[in-house]
Amino acid sequence: MSLNTYGHVFRVTTWGESHGPALGCTVDGCPPNVPLTAEAIQVWLDRRRPGQSKMTTQRNEPDAVRILSGVFEDRTTGTPIQLMIENQDQRSKDYGEIAETFRPGHADITYWQKYGIRDFRGGGRSSARETAARVAAGGVARAALGELVPGLSVTGYMVQMGEKRIDRKRMDIAEIDRNPFWCPDAEAAEEWAAYLDWLRKDDHNSVGAVIEVVATGVPPGLGAPVYGKLDTDLAAACMSINAVKGVEIGEGMAAAALTGRDNADEIVMGPDGPEYTSNHAGGILGGISTGQDIVLRFAVKPTSSILSPRRSIRKDGTATEVVTKGRHDPCVGIRAVPVGEAMVAAVILDHLLLDRAQTGGLRGAIGPG
Repeated sequence: MSLNTYGHVFRVTTWGESHGPALGCTVDGCPPNVPLTAEAIQVWLDRRRPGQSKMTTQRNEPDAVRILSGVFEDRTTGTPIQLMIENQDQRSKDYGEIAETFRPGHADITYWQKYGIRDFRGGGRSSARETAARVAAGGVARAALGELVPGLSVTGYMVQMGEKRIDRKRMDIAEIDRNPFWCPDAEAAEEWAAYLDWLRKDDHNSVGAVIEVVATGVPPGLGAPVYGKLDTDLAAACMSINAVKGVEIGEGMAAAALTGRDNADEIVMGPDGPEYTSNHAGGILGGISTGQDIVLRFAVKPTSSILSPRRSIRKDGTATEVVTKGRHDPCVGIRAVPVGEAMVAAVILDHLLLDRAQTGGLRGAIGPG
């Protein structure tokens, strides 16, 4: 059984390997008549594209997307949308030395144990390059959301690199596009740049990160009890991103340190309906969106491909030492930001379509009739 598809109504199947001729995705369930062009999708892929700064891998891929089906006269037809991105800067020779060796921290050993065969060129299917297809699918999801819920936005940014965190008092969303870290804190971005420069050049090491994604303008009522909760699918989608080791929504793990009085988001009646005095729940209660901002964070582990030697074994069980060559991100969390945005957008669209199918948009009335 192969599980390369996510979503219920808006379904995305990704395909391809890091060093194959191409990779891409098939998007099924997109509503018809959504304006869509390759250029519109390319905007999002350019945010994830490698080689744009010294802080990311220097693999030079244009990540140019082609729409092969499902679009006619720049509008979706309601049929499957096939998207393809050609690989153009593979250096498979960088991986020849690890064909018989398992790299610590990578999926090499588990793919071999499960399948008895693995594509050792850049990790094959387990490579983070697979996420380019997710970002392309996210571009389709954003286009559909723009038609169905005008004003809905999904914004991601880094809030932590290693032990270094942003100061939320200095948060400025406008800063996100002004530095290579998608960091909303200009001072933190400067500190991170110096730290990461030392880490990759002098320490031959890597570091993890925490990404926060906020979806604003999400209507209330998305998600369904008990196994179709919106937060369940958001967590699963983000947990499926390469190198992600933890996901939390709202207060997340910090909620364990709060009391019930502190954690409960009080509700008051506003001029346009219910309003909340806080958002510890992260915009989701009982698996259903409240209409508040949906706030999600995920933790990305340090890049396992480093120049520092690490102990491992070969296929024959003998001991060895591995120094991973090739071009790699010293902090994979940087390019995980647009990937996280794409996954959140796809899940929200999927649940919007699910809700339309089940309730037709019916909502319980609150306030004077």
